[in-house]
Amino acid sequence: MTKQLNYIILATAIIVFLLLQLPYFTTIQYPFRLLGTWFHEMGHGLTAICTGGSFKYLEIYENGGGVAYFTLTNRFLPLNIGKAITAMGGLLGPAIAGALLIAGAKNARSATILLRLLTGMIILSLLVWIRSYWGVIVLGAFAIVFVGITFLKNKNIEVGTLLFLGLQSILSSYLQLNYLFTKQFERGGQIQNSDTQAIAENTIGTYWMWAIIIILISFYLVVKSIRFYFRK
Repeated sequence: MTKQLNYIILATAIIVFLLLQLPYFTTIQYPFRLLGTWFHEMGHGLTAICTGGSFKYLEIYENGGGVAYFTLTNRFLPLNIGKAITAMGGLLGPAIAGALLIAGAKNARSATILLRLLTGMIILSLLVWIRSYWGVIVLGAFAIVFVGITFLKNKNIEVGTLLFLGLQSILSSYLQLNYLFTKQFERGGQIQNSDTQAIAENTIGTYWMWAIIIILISFYLVVKSIRFYFRK
């Protein structure tokens, strides 16, 4: 794929991405908000598994929120470190996903492989972890669309899809800024700690300090992925 075509595809993805942020397109934007929630909650669950715990299930709600249910052990790491890393895994989930998607769009072959991996992971989560009506409907629709795209076997569409999804993941990181700087919140009538507060309680510092660190890491991942995309 030529460098000029890379610029055209990226520019098209950015234009579509920006158009969807207008108030007139909130309905179209809604499914991608839920996809961002899926990246976030899967980040929690998969990180829990990597630290020696288990991922029970996740729920995605109509308002765009969600929650991952998991258990942690001290098999691999001290429990407090496992809690902090798992909390961080959710916060960095959208940024990591976005960076991988943008970097994976560098060439047609990697775009095809990554799109299939993403589709497979969505299907796996539908079968194993997602336990909410809205999550099943929206993620099921994404799976169907992605399967359809792979059957088209159009490399430019696959690359454009990954770039657009990567940008949407970045937007998900942006939308969680308020949450990053929140110490506690209410869910189901109960006051709960935010992820940044959970990190602070199990390591050092404050929730706002970790919010800044998460933002810097996310920004670094996005910049590196875009630079990698245009590297010869």
